[in-house]
Amino acid sequence: MTSAKLPKFRTFTTLFFISALLAVPVMAVADTVLIETPLGSIEIELLKDDAPKTVENFLRYLESGKYTASFIHRSEPGFIIQGGGFTFSGSNPSGIIPFASVENEFKLSNTRGTVAMAKVGNAPDSATSQWFINLADNSDNLDNQNGGFTVFARVIGNGMAVADAINQLPVLGAAGDFTEMPVIDYNGGPIITTDNLVMTALTHNADPVDPQAFAMNAGMNDAWYNPLTDGQGFFITVFPELNKVTLAWFTYDTSLPPVDASADLGSPGHRWLTALGDINGDKSVMDITIASGGLFDTETEVQPVDYTDGGTITLSFSNCNSGMIDYDIPSIGRQGSVPIERVANDNAALCEALLGE
Repeated sequence: MTSAKLPKFRTFTTLFFISALLAVPVMAVADTVLIETPLGSIEIELLKDDAPKTVENFLRYLESGKYTASFIHRSEPGFIIQGGGFTFSGSNPSGIIPFASVENEFKLSNTRGTVAMAKVGNAPDSATSQWFINLADNSDNLDNQNGGFTVFARVIGNGMAVADAINQLPVLGAAGDFTEMPVIDYNGGPIITTDNLVMTALTHNADPVDPQAFAMNAGMNDAWYNPLTDGQGFFITVFPELNKVTLAWFTYDTSLPPVDASADLGSPGHRWLTALGDINGDKSVMDITIASGGLFDTETEVQPVDYTDGGTITLSFSNCNSGMIDYDIPSIGRQGSVPIERVANDNAALCEALLGE
């Protein structure tokens, strides 16, 4: 389709496409992200009921720090502005290293003010880090190609006035991914600084935690296990003063492994992974760190594994003795859920006491 406008989204060499944001009144309670720019702030409301995986993907980039020092690298008049693909430090842009792509969740139309993720052409499930804001009603175009572009947020308040102001800036017309890059007070010289770019700083403002809901606390610091199978254990430590929780997940065989065995994740045998995340009431979305080696009861040496993406664990609890682990480990192609229970149920007294504070 050559006549229709398409949002371009390239990570150095790959062309990607993007979707949009719908302006609505600010709601008293909403899950939002504030995008601060030199021309003002754009607040977007996340639509997690309509596109839960896409929202989780977007927040993963934000909370991992991958969007730090990113900038708007594309602006096409009356169509879209686009960011989330590159960061800038020193004097050169760098492409954001992507996590695994996210499944397409097209549902809402790409009308003015909606926000969506970019995709590779003819690949509906290829969205990674780049996002865009629709500056016009692009539904006829973007809803009807490549599986439809997934709208995951919408601009609220006066954010579209800022988006339109960015769209009115001159563009640099540089090579590669920067042929439509908006610039500020640029005199055409050989050096570009952050003062010349539409830099973005993203902040997540999550839903307030229900004070009546279950809350993670230091009384949960204990050994846990998977009641459905042998050979899996968990150590959980909650740090309320830091708003952090750590988890160590270990699996093991009941007999000693061969001398030449390796504990690479996904292989039979003894192995570990650890995870760290922020506490949000009864839940934490945690980043996984993976190592190899370190077999139990052997002298094997622990070695780091150079995985671009270790994956994530979502740790949640329904009470002081039981919870759930949902995991996604793209490096070995594993996703799933594991129920967990406290090894010593009578240790729950402190957790229950802290819930009443």
